[in-house]
Amino acid sequence: STEDKKHIDLSSEPLIFVCAAGLSGSTADDVAKEVAIFRAHKAAPIVVADEDQSRFSSALAVLPVPAVDPRLGFILSTMAGHLFGYEAALAIDAQARPMREARSAIEQAAEHPQMSGEEALVSVESALERTATSFFDLLRTGELNGHMEASTASKVASLLRFALGSSPLEAYQIEFGKVGTPAVVLDDLAAALTLGIEELTRPIDAIKHQAKTVTVGISRSDETLLDAALSRAVLDAGAPRDRLSYASLRTLADLDPAIDEVLGHTRYRIEGMDVDGDGDATAVVVDRGGISRNIASRTDRNPTLKGTKHQVALERRVFVARGRSDDRTVVIVPEVKDNVTTGLTLLQVKLADELSPGAARGVLQGYRHRYSAVRDAVMETEPTFREDLLGQQPVADLLTLPINDLADRWRVG
Repeated sequence: STEDKKHIDLSSEPLIFVCAAGLSGSTADDVAKEVAIFRAHKAAPIVVADEDQSRFSSALAVLPVPAVDPRLGFILSTMAGHLFGYEAALAIDAQARPMREARSAIEQAAEHPQMSGEEALVSVESALERTATSFFDLLRTGELNGHMEASTASKVASLLRFALGSSPLEAYQIEFGKVGTPAVVLDDLAAALTLGIEELTRPIDAIKHQAKTVTVGISRSDETLLDAALSRAVLDAGAPRDRLSYASLRTLADLDPAIDEVLGHTRYRIEGMDVDGDGDATAVVVDRGGISRNIASRTDRNPTLKGTKHQVALERRVFVARGRSDDRTVVIVPEVKDNVTTGLTLLQVKLADELSPGAARGVLQGYRHRYSAVRDAVMETEPTFREDLLGQQPVADLLTLPINDLADRWRVG
């Protein structure tokens, strides 16, 4: 926050990353003034701003992002910041390339034990000269400042001078406390180069770790969805984990409180389905379990994919349906690969007898946005939406009735 600038030591000439995407009006003007103050104190403000913004001309650099709803601006700032950090880390990591080449040359020389230390030093001389040229250029221009510890840079520079003969070996003991020989110099130089490489590589490792942390966090949240009884029932029925989308798992977890028991399952293989739902798709039963073993499927007579199953395969969304003739409730779960439905898992379920208003709301919020749909339909004609009435509705009606029919139960008169 630019309001917290008092906590920034401007005398340190810091790089300041300003997230201004989505800002407008007086707020953007205030931030622009603070950016100008940062720059006047020789700081390096980098500003993420909407691409049509022109307020931040005093910034060291402006990273333009597409203008979106102001409430979503922070997402673009986050992405821009992550990419900026990654590219900066790549640039720092690239500074280690000459050092890697020198270390590689030393390691190759070490693979020839018959070679004397002096011979090994001669064999790597050309590689060390190239490294020294690049390394001392970076030192002179200050490009290693803040990237490498001063003690490490000093040690690498000194060892390169000894290795290339710029400093006499006789002075080695004075500087490093041990007798200098060609072999000792190469060993110490290899160790110093390794330390320098690690320091220059550390930023990109940190960025990768951040990305890994985000991925692990997401993966763990996925795993919690698998703990829901309804999700486990789908997997136990044989649905491949990699064919269940996050949206489907999320819906199953949200539906879980409404399900009292899973009574059986039927799995279908879908063939001939494309992304647009065109073509003569078919559904073939591949497995049955529980009470489903005794329930005939229409596809046994006619495998053409149609009706509710076709709709679920087309939408690729979990669907709760109630049979017209037998009044059985089923949960149909699509199995998807490469955005095409390849199978359906149909669970025969027994719904809970009742739900508290809060639990009913949670279920409806997670299942096809039915809570907001019902509430909006009611509010078309009624001044308020009585949430307590959710607890008085049969669970099957909450999940399967057409929205307007369900909303009628809230309407007066």
